[in-house]
Amino acid sequence: MERKTDNDGILGVVADIIKVQKQYEVAIETALGGTIQNIVTDNEQTAKGLIAYLKENKFGRATFLPLSSISGRNTLEKDACLNEKGVVGIASRLVRVSFEYENLVNYLLGRILVVDNIDNALAIARKYKYSLRIVTLEGEQLNPGGSMTGGAFRNSSNLLGRRREIEELKASAAQISDSLDKLKGELADTRKKLASIREDNEAAGKSMREQQIAYNTAQMNYKQASQKRDEIIASYQESASEAARLDKQIEDIRGGLSDVTSSLASLDDKNTLAQEKAAELNSRLEAKRNEETGHIARTEGIHVQFNSLQQKDTYLQENITRIEWDIENLRNEEKGLNEQLVNTADEIKAKEDMIARTKAAIEAAQTKIEECEKSIAALREKRAEVSEQNKTFFDKRENLANTISALDKECYRLNAAKEKLEAAKDGLVDYMWSEYEITYGSASQLRDPEMTDLASIKKTIASVKAQIRALGDVNVNAIEEYKDVNERYTFLSTQHDDLIKAEQSLMTVIDELDNGMRIQFKAKFEEIKTEFDKVFRELFGGGRGTIELVEGEDILEAGIVIISQPPGKKLQNMMQLSGGEKALTAISLLFAIQNLKPSPFCLLDEIEAALDDSNVDRYASYLHKLTKHTQFIVITHRRGTMAAADRLYGITMQEKGVSTLVSVDLIENELDASDRKQ
Repeated sequence: MERKTDNDGILGVVADIIKVQKQYEVAIETALGGTIQNIVTDNEQTAKGLIAYLKENKFGRATFLPLSSISGRNTLEKDACLNEKGVVGIASRLVRVSFEYENLVNYLLGRILVVDNIDNALAIARKYKYSLRIVTLEGEQLNPGGSMTGGAFRNSSNLLGRRREIEELKASAAQISDSLDKLKGELADTRKKLASIREDNEAAGKSMREQQIAYNTAQMNYKQASQKRDEIIASYQESASEAARLDKQIEDIRGGLSDVTSSLASLDDKNTLAQEKAAELNSRLEAKRNEETGHIARTEGIHVQFNSLQQKDTYLQENITRIEWDIENLRNEEKGLNEQLVNTADEIKAKEDMIARTKAAIEAAQTKIEECEKSIAALREKRAEVSEQNKTFFDKRENLANTISALDKECYRLNAAKEKLEAAKDGLVDYMWSEYEITYGSASQLRDPEMTDLASIKKTIASVKAQIRALGDVNVNAIEEYKDVNERYTFLSTQHDDLIKAEQSLMTVIDELDNGMRIQFKAKFEEIKTEFDKVFRELFGGGRGTIELVEGEDILEAGIVIISQPPGKKLQNMMQLSGGEKALTAISLLFAIQNLKPSPFCLLDEIEAALDDSNVDRYASYLHKLTKHTQFIVITHRRGTMAAADRLYGITMQEKGVSTLVSVDLIENELDASDRKQ
């Protein structure tokens, strides 16, 4: 698996591609056995390349499972054994894999039955005559034929279980990381909200203090205006009583009208003066009205409005003072009139007009007082609004206090979570020290910055732990064993070097032999080719025959093409000849080789069976010529061949069931016949 990153064709080991529920882990790992570490590849070429890589580097052996060639099916899918007591199911149906690995899983687990316990497994195995492979949920295994495997595992966790635990720890770590990030975000938001609330609280406190000052000022101004109003009302009452007294005096004056006539001229002057004073009073009253309207429009300036009211109250007081002064003057004038005893009707009329204007001035003052009361009512409403705002502010401040309390609780919870995470971190640091005797700082220095994928890091950790477990227990005799193994290695290395040298020497000899064989083969092939043409012409009575090597191939491994041209036919391949022509051509090649390198003994088994009689005679005649150097044993049924033989052997059955060997020496018979003729 070290080349997985360099070869996309490696898909992982079997344990990496399957997922199993916790209750089936022991059964599935038992069913897989050693195949759980087999390497899955995409095709045969990848597996072939990896095998070559293992050979080249002498890394040992491994089993590969190419997906392109693996095929399997659930042979137990419709079997009646699935309905037996205690059957959990077929092993291949208890795992989860991707679609592309289904054939592989069926190949590995499709013929394995999973049962709940060993008692039910034994019952099923006996019923089906020990023809099934069965595993139990506790890890026992019953094999076809009757053998059983079981016992306790050396480690409490298996490969599939460790893989599941790693995935669960990975998910838990990711969840903790997400929770930590979320808590950090919430803590930052909470801190921002707390700062904003504190700012709002400070601003609200400042605003409340300003409003409290404004309220106290307005209340003080209101008290002052109330006092002024009471004073104006008292002055008005005094003016009214004085006006009643004047009315009475006017009545008295009317009684002495004759006395007033004499002072008409002086009264006209006084009347003019009174009119000017009334005009002045009206102008001042109009100015005060305009000033009051401006103050009403600027209700926001409470202090200015109260100052204006105070000024108005002062002006009214001055008016009342002036009226009192006028009344006093009128009293003085009345005394003068009483003394003069001369009054006229015009003077009475002027006095009446003056009194009317005075009443009008008093009514205007009353109107002003009413307007002041309206202003005071508006101020009261403003005060009520300020009170409502204060109540809202206090409610808001209470809500902010509750929010601050909730945020404090949240901060406490986040701090507790932080302390818990720090404790977990300290536990991991202690685990590193107790397990690997390495500190956090040393581990940080050894950390590979390129390894950022948590899944890859965990897989590397699992691989290293597996390698550590594969090393087994610590061997205290490792040094002595190393010396022995080193001596053995030195000896074997020397032997290996000697073998390499011997191999090189043998390869040199083989090359020399190969070159010599090529030269000799080529020379002998040309000789056989020439001799074949001669024998062909003699056996066929003409024509031409030749042999050639197949082009494009090694001379020592190339095929031979036999080309023949019997008399009267065109040159053609041997496969296009008749059966007899093929047989005679082959006989020609055999005799050509025999002529070049005769053997002392040769056995021929009916090689002329396909020849006609004339060709049999040629064959027998030429065979007879070869007997100078070679002894032939010929198995035949052809008469021409028998006639050319020196001795005949045959099997006869004179009696039923009894075979007898009969031999005839044709040469001695011919000599005896020749002697008798002589």
